[in-house]
Amino acid sequence: MCGRYVTPDEAALEREYHVGRDRATHRLVRNLEAYSQSFNVAPTQDVPVIRVVRDVRGQREVVAMRWGLVPFWAKGEAPKYATFNATIEKLETAPAWRGPWKRGQRCIMPAAGFYEWHVLPDGGKVPYFVRPSADDTTFAIAALWDESIAADGRSILSSTIITMPANELMANIHNTKTRMPAILRHEDIESWLTGTPEQAKSVLKQFPADEMIAWPVSKRVNAARNQGPELIEEVEY
Repeated sequence: MCGRYVTPDEAALEREYHVGRDRATHRLVRNLEAYSQSFNVAPTQDVPVIRVVRDVRGQREVVAMRWGLVPFWAKGEAPKYATFNATIEKLETAPAWRGPWKRGQRCIMPAAGFYEWHVLPDGGKVPYFVRPSADDTTFAIAALWDESIAADGRSILSSTIITMPANELMANIHNTKTRMPAILRHEDIESWLTGTPEQAKSVLKQFPADEMIAWPVSKRVNAARNQGPELIEEVEY
C-alpha cells in the first residue's frame, strides 16, 4: 500500500526524465503550467504522470492526473472502493486494472520519496519517509492510467500506483499490510513505458531492501493539508 508521497520539483522532472516545456520531443503538458512540488500528496489530488504519446514514437509527456483510477467504464464517477493502488497480482484480472493493462496504458509516477506508517504494539502509528538510497533526487513508481468521460463530456484522466509484496525493510515498517510500491530502476523505465506486456511485467521486481533508506518523521504528515520540506526531516520518538 502507498497512500502518501512526495512529488519531485519541476527541475528534477526535466533533468531526470527528459521532459520539459522547451523540448521538441518530450514535453510538459495538460494543466501543469502552475505545477509545484508537493511534500504530502494524498489520493484524489492531481499529480504529475509521465506516459508516452501514442501517435509519436518515443515521445513522452507529463500529464496532470487524478491519483485514484477512474475506469473508462465508470462515466467519470470515482468507484466507491479505493483505486489509488493496483495490486500486481490482479493487473490482468481486476475490473479496474485489466482494461488499462490490456490497452498498454502504462505510465510512471515520479517521486522524491513516500510515507508509510509503522504500527506499534499499543496501536499507535509512527510515519516513516522512505526512498531509494541512490543519489538520484527522484525515482519512478510503475503505474497505470485511464481516461473516463463524464456525463457532461469532461475527460477525467487518472492513475494508480502498482504495489507488490514488501521487501524486508518495508515489511518491518509497513507491518500490517506488508506491501510496497513497484519501484522501477531508471534503465527499466523505457521497457515499462513502451515494451510488450511480457517485457513490462518482467521489470516489476521487488526493489532491494539494502538499496533503500527510511527514517521516522513528524506526525504532521497525517493531515494532507500540511506541506513543506520539514515534513521529511527525521524526528525521534
